[in-house]
Amino acid sequence: MVDLTVKIGALTLKNPVMTASGTFGYGPEYADFFDVAQLGGIIVKGTTADAREGNPYPRMAETPSGMLNAVGLQNKGVDWFCSHIYPSIKDIDTNIIVNVSGSTVEKYVECAAKIAALDAVPAIELNISCPNVKEGGMAFGVTAKGAFEVVEAVRKVYPKTLIVKLSPNVTDIASIARAVEYAGADAVSLINTVLGMAVDAERQRPVLSTVTGGLSGPCIKPIALRMVWQTAKAVRIPVIGMGGIASAADAVEFMLAGATAVEIGTANFIDPAVSAKVITGLSDYAGRHGIAQICELTGALRV
Repeated sequence: MVDLTVKIGALTLKNPVMTASGTFGYGPEYADFFDVAQLGGIIVKGTTADAREGNPYPRMAETPSGMLNAVGLQNKGVDWFCSHIYPSIKDIDTNIIVNVSGSTVEKYVECAAKIAALDAVPAIELNISCPNVKEGGMAFGVTAKGAFEVVEAVRKVYPKTLIVKLSPNVTDIASIARAVEYAGADAVSLINTVLGMAVDAERQRPVLSTVTGGLSGPCIKPIALRMVWQTAKAVRIPVIGMGGIASAADAVEFMLAGATAVEIGTANFIDPAVSAKVITGLSDYAGRHGIAQICELTGALRV
């Protein structure tokens, strides 16, 4: 028997497989395909202090080996989540983690403080790829200073496990990771989507209403692996890897590069049961290689 448990801050995950925010709804949407309680954790769709309508359509586009999205964090706000969504998911037997987003430090803090009061939510994932409206739209996570400031402020009101989701649209991912570690993050997750665009040649117009959007899927996996490897060498806190994971072999690669756990995103749209298959595949891999505890894989890359 292989021990699949891993630790992220104060969290114990029954296995290292979680689902990425924005690709798995709130969890029950996938219950027809497999028992979602099998997962190490479910990271629910992005939640903000206030309700957001999201961007105009079209806001999703298929690309070679991936997809673009510019949904714009559409959600009904944290109060709606607490009163309507939370009661229906709080008893799922896994770690329910809320992805928290905002356009100002104050809005991040407001949202995080309300989530902190929910007993069955042991962690948040702070999305710092959001545009900081007070700084002209520059994302919080593209500078060490901006990343530090928002994480430090949230840390003051959020006592549970704080995961910070890093943007890949930077020149030095390690410096951003160190900044959020110093600010009090318990773990980092990466990568978020890569900025990209698609063009309709016949119409001679952008495919997305916003022109650019976030690229995800297998096409970004080499970038994600590289950034996970760089980050794991730069910080002492756990690293959660994501970006193009669609199989157990992909998950193993991320763990070897330094990830303690992984998140599966775009692949959920292709195979709704992929996460369960990855869990089984990790156990099989460990058995074949004589690994008693899956955590032994983390950072075991031979270079």
